Amino acid sequence: MSETKPLKVHVTGVYGLIGNLVYGHLHAQPDRYDVYGSGRRTRSSVRIDEESLLRLPDDHFMIADLADADAVARAVEGMDAVLHIGAVPNPDATFQQVVDSNIRGTHHVLEGCRLAGVKRMVYASSIMATWGYYTYQEPYRSIREGRLADVSLPVPAITHLDPVRPTEPYSASKVWAEAYCRTYVDAHAMSIVCLRIGGVNKENSSGSPASQAVWCSHRDVVNITERALIATEKPIYDICYAVSDSPYRWVDMSHTLEVLGYAPQDRAEDNI
Repeated sequence: MSETKPLKVHVTGVYGLIGNLVYGHLHAQPDRYDVYGSGRRTRSSVRIDEESLLRLPDDHFMIADLADADAVARAVEGMDAVLHIGAVPNPDATFQQVVDSNIRGTHHVLEGCRLAGVKRMVYASSIMATWGYYTYQEPYRSIREGRLADVSLPVPAITHLDPVRPTEPYSASKVWAEAYCRTYVDAHAMSIVCLRIGGVNKENSSGSPASQAVWCSHRDVVNITERALIATEKPIYDICYAVSDSPYRWVDMSHTLEVLGYAPQDRAEDNI
């Protein structure tokens, strides 16, 4: 019996914080994954220290600005799966600042996959797709503003079935991309899991109660991403949150457990 070849996986935004964490996690399993990556530059983003960056071998990395359709298509050619993590991650960005990477870029990744026959993708969405609840609606607003005495536990959870509620161009671009992924699942038989990832930081610390409510640890984000990748072995389109445990967490993780078989391993109150 011949041995199963490692899955060829391409990570966009591989020199960003989450992209590099995921790369390191998968690269440490060479019997299972052969990991490639791309980015618009060869240095790290401001969210990750240069000295902690895991560099890819030259033959596994490609410069590919997400706004460049041809470069993106070349980057994903020959892959078995794509983890689309690259984006402008700034909620203060203007529409013009997010449109090329987050909107056109997602189109280019999906089209590149279609042209190359890549059927499996994990899309890095954001908890901010539903940030309007945290900004405007009680009891979530009280958590965000630190008025914890006004919050009764357990906090009612916003689920993947609740209406999206973006608050600015960045989060709206994530909502658009989730919907656009759905079109490729239906029209081109792709398998895609969209992960609404919480707050990941290079220090891997949860900070204030408001930050704890949305914090996602390094361990949890890489494991949930790998579980989403595994889930795309079969036909799927789903949206799952990726957030660590906290008594004030306001998004649902039971669906993530049901679909991906993963429960958070880290608690925000233990990692302040």
